[in-house]
Amino acid sequence: MITIAGAGLAGLASALELARSGASVRVYEAGPEIGACSAARFAGGMLAPWCERENAEEEVITLGAAATDWWAEITPVTRHGTLVVAAPRDQAELARFARRTTGFRNVDGARIGNLEPDLAGRFSRGLFFESEAHLNPRRALRDLARAAQAQGVEILLGTRSPDRVDLDCRGINAPLPDLRPVRGEMAILQCPEIAIGRTIRLLHPRIPLYLVPRGEGVFMIGGTMIESSSRRAVSLRSLSELLGAAFTIHPGFAEASVLETGAGLRPAFPDNLPRLVQRGGILHLNGLYRHGFLLAPAMAVRVARHFFPETSHANHSECETL
Repeated sequence: MITIAGAGLAGLASALELARSGASVRVYEAGPEIGACSAARFAGGMLAPWCERENAEEEVITLGAAATDWWAEITPVTRHGTLVVAAPRDQAELARFARRTTGFRNVDGARIGNLEPDLAGRFSRGLFFESEAHLNPRRALRDLARAAQAQGVEILLGTRSPDRVDLDCRGINAPLPDLRPVRGEMAILQCPEIAIGRTIRLLHPRIPLYLVPRGEGVFMIGGTMIESSSRRAVSLRSLSELLGAAFTIHPGFAEASVLETGAGLRPAFPDNLPRLVQRGGILHLNGLYRHGFLLAPAMAVRVARHFFPETSHANHSECETL
């Protein structure tokens, strides 16, 4: 029996891959339901390795390359790509983004209007990352839990983990040195009058923000990255920036209803890359940062390889010992 602390994104993905490798798995989750205490609850759910390369290491693309297909076996995935745009005053940001990324093609205003009719005439230039995708994070977590249970994984909700487990996936609550919280804030808007079918990234010199459609006129907007451990509600400054970005993308969002705001603490190491860490006889999977849905599948496979090296080409140097 392999025991796991935490039924968030890392814990559930690892449980599924371990079960697929033939293990008996038990997951302890302190929260009352799947996703209730997970930072992934406030994620954008973007499967966008080429866009993320703008400010991330090449390893993010390598690890995230197969994420879309992995998730598509578990939960609905929208494969409409990512459209990156900028306001007229921020065109230099668009050029900078293009220099730092790959996997896109340049699109003019007419093409933007073809891709997203509601954005016709709004932007003169953009970058279209056709191979990227997105999913609904909360549904994906629930579907992931069901997939794990279908493989025989036991998930104990409302149950704190014992002091000794085999795998710790508790995110920012894990006792690891160098782990820091990066606060991310978001708002969920309802605006049935606007039809946008793909992720829109709006570039800005200070905070590039993104708008992700959830279907039926519901959108999530986020993108803030604040070095803070505060668990307070969304600040007025951040909310103003989020809503202002939505208005810049389309002025019709001025009439949107704000269904929800939220903030989550995303665990990150100094290099903002995930790690497998062995500490005190416990393996830790942590540091998914803002790339959780993109990197969790590959990291979960590494967890399975760690426990079952005889069935894979495991690279034990991937696991650090503290």
